[in-house]
Amino acid sequence: MDANSFLMGGGGAPTAKFPTPGTVVGGRITEPPKVEQQRDIQSGEQKFWGNGDPMMQLVVTVQTDQRDPAIEDDDGRRRIFVKGQMKNAVSDAVRQAGARGLEVGGTLHVRYTHDGEQKNRGFSPPKQYAAKYVPAAQAELAAPAGAAAAAAPSAPTAAPAGDPWATAATPAGVNTVTGEITGNEPPPF
Repeated sequence: MDANSFLMGGGGAPTAKFPTPGTVVGGRITEPPKVEQQRDIQSGEQKFWGNGDPMMQLVVTVQTDQRDPAIEDDDGRRRIFVKGQMKNAVSDAVRQAGARGLEVGGTLHVRYTHDGEQKNRGFSPPKQYAAKYVPAAQAELAAPAGAAAAAAPSAPTAAPAGDPWATAATPAGVNTVTGEITGNEPPPF
């Protein structure tokens, strides 16, 4: 935690939620991503692997067009907790963008594509993700003038405004459920 976070209190922006396949959360990265230890949702205790190593995650804060009336003064910022399969999707997106990592001003969008294979009884199947990253310099060039002012607040949907995967038609050779390439065609994003 930095000094200003301590001073101003609070846990930061609300957590990004991925309730259903197709949900996309993303936007411009507003603060430097940080690595922190995962915590148990129920107890708040720090999590460790079986060998005693801490379970880590990357926390990325993005400016979205989402507004939740239940959150007082919701400014649309959301924290994406990058871990597990999502980490693989985000690191692949960074590599595809030709970047060395995530940076403030870049744009990150994460899409919950589908549920994976359930491996443990009593647990939900693991969520699978796809990600799209545009480095800060490219994001600045691609942003239309006044785009931020024109964005209308909304809740997360299967294809929100600004969804980097939203197209008029799904390109041939792309699985419409998972977004995976099924042929030799280049990725659509």
